[in-house]
Amino acid sequence: MDVAEKQFTELYERHHGDVWRYVARRVGRSDVGDVVAEVFLVAWRRLSDVPAGSALPWLYGVARLVLSNEARGQRRWQELALRVAAEPDRSISVDHADEVVSQRDVAVAFGRLSAADQEVLRLVAWERLSVAEAAVALGQSRATCAMRLMRARRRLRMQLGVMGDGAQRATRATPSMSNWGA
Repeated sequence: MDVAEKQFTELYERHHGDVWRYVARRVGRSDVGDVVAEVFLVAWRRLSDVPAGSALPWLYGVARLVLSNEARGQRRWQELALRVAAEPDRSISVDHADEVVSQRDVAVAFGRLSAADQEVLRLVAWERLSVAEAAVALGQSRATCAMRLMRARRRLRMQLGVMGDGAQRATRATPSMSNWGA
């Protein structure tokens, strides 16, 4: 095995699971394998461009670009999520109302954000990247990323505020909201 193959194999083995989960949160399960394969194909082709200390954020950036080419799939997912969130769930009893409403309110509010706001919040809250790492994934400066994150958090809080009392329950009952600063 030559040096490039060994470097790629180590990159793949170390980060495949993280990239898989990153993509899985953004597309339907049937598309994950194709997108992840495309990400690692780009990584193989551009192996010399992979930064030594920031391989995972770089891979997330590649995944983000691959996913942008799959915009139709993402639009379908968002439309489905909004339709499901708008439909009353008849299978849930009133006893669980606060928790269910909170989760649904957050999902609806999040779905109303722009794709750019959703992405920066996902990178920081779901992928647990620092602002500097998210900036690498988004291909922008740390300062720009920090500003986008601050504005995305503010817009999420505004969306939750528009939704009224359920949003206040959501900010109290949803632990992940603390990661978003809402």
